Amino acid sequence: MCEEKLLRFIDEVSFAVTDIGLYLDTHPCDKCALKYYAKYRELRDEAMKEYAKNYGPLLVDDVDSDCYWTWIENPWPWKGGK
Repeated sequence: MCEEKLLRFIDEVSFAVTDIGLYLDTHPCDKCALKYYAKYRELRDEAMKEYAKNYGPLLVDDVDSDCYWTWIENPWPWKGGK
């Protein structure tokens, strides 16, 4: 998936995760909603990993810091980065 499409997908599944999370705040025992949340959370996590692998981390939490602090490798927003 190209970078633009992957970012859009991340936005879409992130919205779904946030939205269902708000619903679960008032309906914490809704098994169908919990299943929906788990599905979209997994899709988001996979997409974030794919994005970080191919284009660099979107969040500091996605930095691969085992060997090197990769957060600094991508251009900053004011230098043309996203």
